[in-house]
Amino acid sequence: MTSPIQPEFFHFLEDLSDNNNREWFAENKPRYESDVRQPALELIRQLAVPLKRSAPMLRVIDKTQGGSLMRIYRDTRFSKDKTPYKTNVGISMRHDACFTGTLSEDIYTPGGYVHLSPEECFVGMGVWRPQRESLAAIRAAIAEEPKVWLRARNAKSFRTSYGMGGEQLKTSPRDYDRDHPMIEDLRRIDFVGIAELDRKEVIANDAVARITQLIRDARPLMRFLCDAVDVPY
Repeated sequence: MTSPIQPEFFHFLEDLSDNNNREWFAENKPRYESDVRQPALELIRQLAVPLKRSAPMLRVIDKTQGGSLMRIYRDTRFSKDKTPYKTNVGISMRHDACFTGTLSEDIYTPGGYVHLSPEECFVGMGVWRPQRESLAAIRAAIAEEPKVWLRARNAKSFRTSYGMGGEQLKTSPRDYDRDHPMIEDLRRIDFVGIAELDRKEVIANDAVARITQLIRDARPLMRFLCDAVDVPY
């Protein structure tokens, strides 16, 4: 199956990086639609079926608004950088609990993310900046079952494809001694695995299969995190 993402996709984002203003974007919006947004939506559609087999608790939605494709417009309200557009494309894979009422939509459950930009492409799996209760639950699970956590974090399928990303506290979190044997992981404020993709992989005919395999490889981490916050995976 031909990848919906082709070189023109990245060429537009490179040009946008050099011309990140509303006038240029307005003139080139038809190109954005044909070379970027529609291919990204097609990638989402192609991921939907294999995702049901590989990670049935994660959803992708190919809507132009309110779906898995993240907005290209930047929120500049609290940023010194006032350029109006993102120069990457983000695709979110949200946990089913966000849609069924099990958890509020504003609570960040474990999920997935595909990042496509001229500078870097990657698949991210896990939970980014979980809110206080989820963060506490994940830390407690690590502290109470360190062997289970280490089996998940060090699983061959995961470690072959992923490295742990995100940020850590500079000090030990409240309620955990700085000499705790799991302190390096307990200091995490993000629990995400990052699997890098080469641009050539993204435009290759087996791109969807490659992304799907990476999602499958993250299963050990995702199961641990979902168990910790009491949602299925």
